Amino acid sequence: MATVSLKNVKKIYDNKVTAVHDFNLEIADKEFIVLVGPSGCGKSTTLRMIAGLEDISEGDLVIGGKRMNDVEPKDRDIAMVFQSYALYPHMTVYENMAFALKLRKVPKEEIDKKVREAAEILDITQYLDRKPKALSGGQRQRVAIGRAIVRDPQVFLMDEPLSNLDAKLRNQMRAEIIKLRQRINTTFIYVTHDQTEAMTLGDRIVIMKDGFIQQIGTPQEVFDQPANLFVAGFIGSPQMNFFDGELEKKDGKYQLKVGEATVVLAARP
Repeated sequence: MATVSLKNVKKIYDNKVTAVHDFNLEIADKEFIVLVGPSGCGKSTTLRMIAGLEDISEGDLVIGGKRMNDVEPKDRDIAMVFQSYALYPHMTVYENMAFALKLRKVPKEEIDKKVREAAEILDITQYLDRKPKALSGGQRQRVAIGRAIVRDPQVFLMDEPLSNLDAKLRNQMRAEIIKLRQRINTTFIYVTHDQTEAMTLGDRIVIMKDGFIQQIGTPQEVFDQPANLFVAGFIGSPQMNFFDGELEKKDGKYQLKVGEATVVLAARP
C-alpha cells in the first residue's frame, strides 16, 4: 500500500489550454480521497495523470516514495476502474478478471485463487462463466472492480464508476464500494461529479473548478465551513441559497439587514 503525493502538478495541452493548475495534494496510506466538481473542472485529467494515461506538464507525482512522472502506466502498481466498464465482450467474467495476471505470467494456480477470492468479495462467483452481455450494469461494474482487485495494487483509481447506473443501483453500488474499501483496506482515489457520492464515500474530498482546487477537507469540514461561494453552492442537498445583505453590530450583537428584514445572527459555539 502507498502514499500518493502531487506537488505543483499542471496539465497544459498543445493548444496552450491549462486543464489543471498547481495541483497540490498529500494522500495518506489507505486513505479514500474523492475528487469532485462539475464537468470540465480537471478531476478526470488529474486521475489520468496519476494513472499515466496523461503526461504531467509540470510538477511531480510520487507514489510510495517513488517519482512516477516518467514511469509507464503498467509499472506504477495501480489499478483503474473506468466509467465504461471496459470489459472484453468475447471473454467470460473469469477470463476478464484473469487477463491482466496472465499477461504478467502469474502462475495459473495463483490466478485462480485471486480471481475466486475477488469474486467472493464482490458476490459474483455465480457469474464467472458468463460473458458480459449476460450481465446487468451493476454486475458488469462489479466485474470491472474485480479485475482491479486481483492485481492487488498499491493504489485504486476509480473514474466515475457509477455514473452509468440508475439511481437505485447507484445507491446499492455505493454501499458495495464502502464494504469493499473496508475489506481490502488500500488507498483509493475516486472521481465523481456527484457531491452525494463524494460526501458519503470520502475520508477527505477535493473540490475542483476550472482546473483549480477550491477546498480540501473532510465532508463535515467542507459542509460546515465552505471556503468560498462556489463550494457553499456545490456541496449539500438541497443547495445553499445566497442573498445580499448588510452586516452591522448593534448592542453587542451582529445582525444582518436584508431589504426591510433584520435577522440577529447567533454566535458559533
